[in-house]
Amino acid sequence: MSSTPPPPKPAKNAPPRLRLKSRLGKYRIEARLMEGNYSNVYRAFDTIEGHRVALKIPHPHLADEAFLSDFRKEARLGSRIQHPNVLSLKDASIIDNHFVMAYPLGTESLCDRLARRVSSTNLELFIEQCLEALAELHQHQIIHCDIKPENFILFPGPVVKLADFGIARLAARTIKASGSGTLGYMAPEQAMGKPSFRSDVFAMGLLLYKMVTGHVPEYPFKWPPPEYSKLRRKAHPAFIALLRKSLEPESRRRFANAQALHKAYMNLPAAALL
Repeated sequence: MSSTPPPPKPAKNAPPRLRLKSRLGKYRIEARLMEGNYSNVYRAFDTIEGHRVALKIPHPHLADEAFLSDFRKEARLGSRIQHPNVLSLKDASIIDNHFVMAYPLGTESLCDRLARRVSSTNLELFIEQCLEALAELHQHQIIHCDIKPENFILFPGPVVKLADFGIARLAARTIKASGSGTLGYMAPEQAMGKPSFRSDVFAMGLLLYKMVTGHVPEYPFKWPPPEYSKLRRKAHPAFIALLRKSLEPESRRRFANAQALHKAYMNLPAAALL
C-alpha cells in the first residue's frame, strides 16, 4: 500500500473513519491513505514490531457474517501467494470489531507515479511487472475485478506490486454495479455482473493504454480510440495489436486470461516501446 496520503474529500453519508492518532490494537493510526467504496486504507505504526504498515479495513455496513466468511478464505489464500509483484498480506485479524488486514507500506501508487514523466526503460519495467502480477493471480484462479493504477503499489527498486486481489470480487457481490455512465477500467460484461478472467484482461489493456498515452478511453469506443496517434508514435505495431486484442468489446475475442496476455507480451520484439 502507498505511504503518501491523497487529500480525499468526505463523501455524503460516508462510513465512519478511524480517528488519526487513535489506537487499534497494536497499531497507531497516522493517516488515511484511501477511501473506497467498500474499505478505507490507513497508514499505521506497528508499536510492537516498530515499523509502518498499511491497514485495509472494510466498511462496517459491509462486514456481515457471510461477507467476512468469504473474506477470511481470500485472506488465507492471499497469505499463501508469494510473488515479487503481488502485495503480500502480513496479517489479518479482528480488532475491536474491525476486520483488519495489514500490508507492507509502499512509497506511492502507480497512479501517482504516472502523473510524472516515466522513462521508456521504467515504463517497460512497470508494464512487465503489472502483467506478471495479474498472471500470478489468474494462475491461482483469482479474478481481481478492479485493475487500475491505484491498485498497483510502488516499492524501492522500482518494484510494482498488485494489491486488493480477491477483495474487489467479494465487494462486487455486495455493491451492485451500474452499466450507466463512465465505466472507468471495467469491462462491459463486468458492468453487467458477469466478471471473468477476460474482464481483467480488458482492464489491463486500458491500464497499458494509459501508461503509454496518458489517456484512458471511455467505453463504448471504436478502434482506433482517442490518442491513437500518440500510441503509434510510442509503441511497436505488435504491441498495438496486443492492446487491440485485449480491448475487444466481445470478451471471447480477447486473451483468455492474464497468463496468455503475459506470454504474448514476452514474445513481442525487444523494443515494444519506441
